Amino acid sequence: MSAPHGTTDDTGGGTRRHTALPKARILVEALPWLTRHHGRTVVIKFGGNAMIDDELKAAFAQDVVFLRHAGLRPVVVHGGGPQISAALDRHGIVSEFKAGLRVTTEDAMDVVRMVLAGQVQRELVGLLNAHGPLAVGLTGEDAHTITATRHLPEIDGERVDIGRVGEITAIDTGALEALLDDGRIPVVSSIARSQDDGHVYNVNADTAAAALAAALGAETLMVLTDVEGLYEDWPHSDEVISRLTASELEKLLPDLSSGMVPKMRGCLHAVRNGVRTARVIDGRVQHSILLEIFTDEGIGTMVVPDDDAEGARS
Repeated sequence: MSAPHGTTDDTGGGTRRHTALPKARILVEALPWLTRHHGRTVVIKFGGNAMIDDELKAAFAQDVVFLRHAGLRPVVVHGGGPQISAALDRHGIVSEFKAGLRVTTEDAMDVVRMVLAGQVQRELVGLLNAHGPLAVGLTGEDAHTITATRHLPEIDGERVDIGRVGEITAIDTGALEALLDDGRIPVVSSIARSQDDGHVYNVNADTAAAALAAALGAETLMVLTDVEGLYEDWPHSDEVISRLTASELEKLLPDLSSGMVPKMRGCLHAVRNGVRTARVIDGRVQHSILLEIFTDEGIGTMVVPDDDAEGARS
């Protein structure tokens, strides 16, 4: 007689091997992480291809809601590079980047604000709220969550004006903490207002996520991007660095590509300001968040404080 559906007879003598056993083992593997992180805040920067692929967006929303129901306090911070570029193109505004940051004219800032707060955030809130009344959208302008001043990056030894690009000067976590205490998932657009000139600024989302993670005393910062992680010796090798300390990362910064610099600087800022771990993971992989935090091997690059140099990946 054949075994019932979902089981097979074990040749060792009468017991049955359940086909769902690997799933149970994965859940058990996640138990220490869930226990240690229960009630802790996790800041997730959402970006890259994960923002424009429908299946990846849906999987991201599922992951974030899973974290919330598993007892964590997720905060989502998003940019909108691909959508902003497309919108600027439709408006006949040329996209230009300097020092890895988008040059943002006054006309471009109007488009950036519209896309981030009116398009990207609304879609993300909708995807999360398909699983229940959880997500609440806000921008850095709201309740002075993020305050900024005009950012003048140094390029070839000179300070360069790149328009309405902001450098964060202050964080007020009051609105975020109230939402988290109410069981909500804040979704933050990386826009900030200056208290000096009253202007609204475009803030790099990686930088904003890192600053919010530090201010919230988050357990971890997760940055979704379009690569597997930080490579050992790019472009000569595609070997991903699984784990490195803040000091090790700082030494690598001068040699990183311009697009990776804000992400890795954000990770460095986070772990040097009280965040236990910062992780760069491949947002092109479905459920990359769960793969990174709920499995022992992880799938990205984890940055830890210098005093955690010998700790295990967790």
